[in-house]
Amino acid sequence: MSAGPRVAVGGFALESVSFLPEETGVADFEREARRGAALLDALSGTASVAGGFLAGLEAGGAEAIPLVYTDCSAAGPASDEAFERFRDELLQRLADAAPPDGVLLFLHGAMTTPTRHDPEGDLLEALRAQAGPDLPVMVAFDLHANLSPRTAELCDALFGFHFSPHTDMAETGLRAARCLLAKLEGRVDPQVALVKVPLVLPSIFTATALAPLSDFVARSLALPEEVPGVLDASVFCGFAYADTPDLGFSVAVVADGDKALAQREAERLAAEIWQSRAALLHEDMVHGLADGIAAASQQALQADRPVVVLEHADRLNNSTWCLRQLLSDAADLSIHCPYFWDPSAARAALRAGAGASLSLVLGRDTAERAGGPLSVEAEVLWAGEKRFVGTGPMRRGRQIDLGPSALLRVGRHTVSVVSVCTSAIDLDALEQFGIDFAQLDILLLRSKTHFRAVFEPLAAAIVIVDTPDWGTADLAALPYRHAPAGIYPLAREAPSRHPCSPGAPVHPSA
Repeated sequence: MSAGPRVAVGGFALESVSFLPEETGVADFEREARRGAALLDALSGTASVAGGFLAGLEAGGAEAIPLVYTDCSAAGPASDEAFERFRDELLQRLADAAPPDGVLLFLHGAMTTPTRHDPEGDLLEALRAQAGPDLPVMVAFDLHANLSPRTAELCDALFGFHFSPHTDMAETGLRAARCLLAKLEGRVDPQVALVKVPLVLPSIFTATALAPLSDFVARSLALPEEVPGVLDASVFCGFAYADTPDLGFSVAVVADGDKALAQREAERLAAEIWQSRAALLHEDMVHGLADGIAAASQQALQADRPVVVLEHADRLNNSTWCLRQLLSDAADLSIHCPYFWDPSAARAALRAGAGASLSLVLGRDTAERAGGPLSVEAEVLWAGEKRFVGTGPMRRGRQIDLGPSALLRVGRHTVSVVSVCTSAIDLDALEQFGIDFAQLDILLLRSKTHFRAVFEPLAAAIVIVDTPDWGTADLAALPYRHAPAGIYPLAREAPSRHPCSPGAPVHPSA
C-alpha cells in the first residue's frame, strides 16, 4: 500500500435534457456504475476523467480510494430517486473511507431532477455538511456545465474540459489530481473564482475549434503561463437544454493564494466573451430539413469522400426526420445511420435472424416531435448482442455494451439498431457492424460536436440539419421556465450593464 496520501475518487454525471419526459432512473445509472476495485479495474488507463484522476494519483505516489463512479452522458432529467440513491452512496462510501486526505469528483454540471435545478451543488453541500470545511475537495466538470456560484464556494478548486469534442477528459482529471496533491503537500493554496456570463449557445456552436470560441479557449489555456499566480482557468459553455436558473457560460480561474487575482482574471475573460456574443452564434451554419438533405445529396454526388449529415437536434438517437427524408429523396445513394435507438426493432430483428426480410416499424416509441414512427421493409444483415472495448479518442478503453442489436438494410441504406441509447461519435460505431466509412455516400449522425474529432477530417462536408426535436438550434422554440432573465440569445437586447463587468453581480438573476 502506498505511503502517500489517501484520496477518494468518485463520479456522478448526467447531462440533463430537462424537456424530455423520460427520466434517467436508478437502473440507467446502475448500468454505468463502477464501485470499489471494479472502478479501478474498469477505468484505469481510459480516456475518462476517472482515468486522469487515477493516473495523476499513481504518478504522485497517492493511494486511490474508489467510491462509486457512474456517467450516463446525455439523457432526460435524473429521477429524484436516482439522485438521492447515488448521492447517499457516495457520502456513505466517503464516510467509510476512514477518512481520506482529499477527494476527487467528476460531476457533469448540467444535471437536473424534477425538483432540483442544481443537484451537483446539493451534493457538494451535503458532502461539506458531512465531511466539514477542511477536507480538500476538487471537482472536474464538463465544458457544458451550467455552474452555480455556490459550486465554487463548496470545492477547493474546479476544473473544466477545455475542448469539445471532449478529447481532454483524462487530462482534466489529471489537472485536478495534480492540484490536489500539490495542496496536500503544501505547495499551493488554490483559490477559485467563478463568473457567470448571460449567454448560452446551442450545443452545435460549442465546438471549440469554431472562432471566436477557439480564441477564448486559447486564452484560458494561456492564462497559467502568462499571469503569475494563476494555476488554472476554464471556460464553460453551459448546456442549453437543461432548464435552470444557472443556465449559460461561466469562467472559472484558480489562483495560488490570491482570490482577488482569480476574480479579476475571470471577470476580464468573461467580459470579452460577452462582447463577442453575436459572433459566437453561428446561425448561418444550420439548414432546414428539406434544404439540408438536398444540399447533402448534391454534395455527395460530386464528392470523392462521404458527406456527414448531422441531425443535431435529436436527443434520444431515435429521430426519424432525416432518415425519412433520405429514404424519400436520396434512394440511390449509399447511406448509413448508426446507433438508431430502438430496442423493440432490435429484438424483432434478433428473432427473425440474419438473412430474414421483414416489415418493421423503426422508432415505434419515437415522439411526434422527433418525427414519429417510420415503417420500412428491411433485410436483417446481422443480429446479436453487441459488446466491445472502445477505441475512439473519447471512449478509448471503455467497455461498450449496446445490448441486443442488429444491422438492417433498407433499400440501398443501412441502419444499425441498438438497445442502449448512445451517440455514434467514432469509427467503432461503423466498424463494429462491418460498415466501411469510405464506401458510403452519406453518414447520418446525431452527435453535437463529439463526432468532429474523428469524422471532420474524413468527411467531404458536414451538413447540419435542424429539426423540431428537443435539441433544436432555435432556442426560442423551447419552453424554458427557469432560464435567467436577459440571457442571450433568448433575450437579444443587451442589459444596460453586462453582468461580467468588474464589480457586477456574478449571476444575472441574483
